[in-house]
Amino acid sequence: MSGQLVVVGASLAGLRAVEAARKAGFDGAITLIGAETHLPYDRPPLSKRYLLGEVDADVYRTEDALREELGVELRLGERAIALRAEDRVVVTDRDEYRYDSLIIATGAAPRTIPGVPDLAGIVTLRSIGDADRLRELVVPGARVVILGAGFIGSEIASSAKKLGAHATVLDGAPVPLVRAVGEEIGGALASLHPANGTRLILGTVIEEFVGDDAIREVRLSNGEVLPADVVVIGIGAAPATGWLRDSGIDLDARDGGVVCDEHMQTSLPGVFAAGDVAHWPNRALGLTMRLENWTNAADQAAVAGRNAVTPDSLAPYATVPYFWSDWYEQRIQFVGTATADSVEIVAGSVDDTRFVALFVTDDRVVGAATLNEPRKIMKLRRVIADGAGREAALEIVNGAARARTPEGATA
Repeated sequence: MSGQLVVVGASLAGLRAVEAARKAGFDGAITLIGAETHLPYDRPPLSKRYLLGEVDADVYRTEDALREELGVELRLGERAIALRAEDRVVVTDRDEYRYDSLIIATGAAPRTIPGVPDLAGIVTLRSIGDADRLRELVVPGARVVILGAGFIGSEIASSAKKLGAHATVLDGAPVPLVRAVGEEIGGALASLHPANGTRLILGTVIEEFVGDDAIREVRLSNGEVLPADVVVIGIGAAPATGWLRDSGIDLDARDGGVVCDEHMQTSLPGVFAAGDVAHWPNRALGLTMRLENWTNAADQAAVAGRNAVTPDSLAPYATVPYFWSDWYEQRIQFVGTATADSVEIVAGSVDDTRFVALFVTDDRVVGAATLNEPRKIMKLRRVIADGAGREAALEIVNGAARARTPEGATA
């Protein structure tokens, strides 16, 4: 297999796509283009251990390994600005690259809100550079206001608290995380904030940012004024597809993500997509979805990379989604989908700092959420993949509970 493979996006998904192409026997030229100047690195620690100063940035492979072992032409610090599909050319702010096969793995960019003034201390978090700026600002005693009680905002609040700052979390919704884990579990997880000394204000938004050169306070829609040394805007991310707008590729009307088939193939010949940027029909759950998590970026890109260089034997990508998050020394894990007929906490409670919740549709378990139950979550993922029912899931949950019960006691 030969030709020219271009991968746009030098993060986890881009790297895994390159590795999969080589593993599939592709011996042509590979160009990896990334807007950041950094080698592909691990993003999840940025809001946690990296922000806390406990670890350095973790790159997946050295530059020598990328060039010599994978035979990659690295083009870092170079931003894609257009795709000329009729010529099979990617245009960047420095050059043009012709491709036989192309993989789009440009990820997502932080969402923001209209009217945010250019004041020091107002930040988002997506990259190492963002995390470095935030580390300088979040110091003991700093007043940190976080807009968005989703996973990224909650992780930052947890880290700020650990660093000795005063964290307040705002969210415009009455219950956070509903899209990710449903209303009941979203409410349960939100209670971790006040339980750990972080103020949580729901159903409220920022109406005004006040300051001269730097942020000084924020005025809220409930009339309250909060002093602020730092404001983190953590209201989610949108697919980074602005450069594709005039390419003719099919983009999702709701968020601009790249529309793919089950093989991660886009509407353009020879063009595939993977990671945070891609919508695709996930046959494992019978749903079309776009996921923003580490596991999907790695697994989906491996399929896209292989398919891009083996177009005569395309493989479908199907998965039971899995993600995790760490707040206040608590491990939150989720598998499957929160779109379900019913949700039930079948073991433990938030007050116990340990629970298992099942999401069920037509007696089939389609999702599961756990707090501090790491041994159960992957077994429940298999239950979902097998299309099994509630009783099968309860056997796992209760079986593990019996195994923990001391001899002579009852579970």
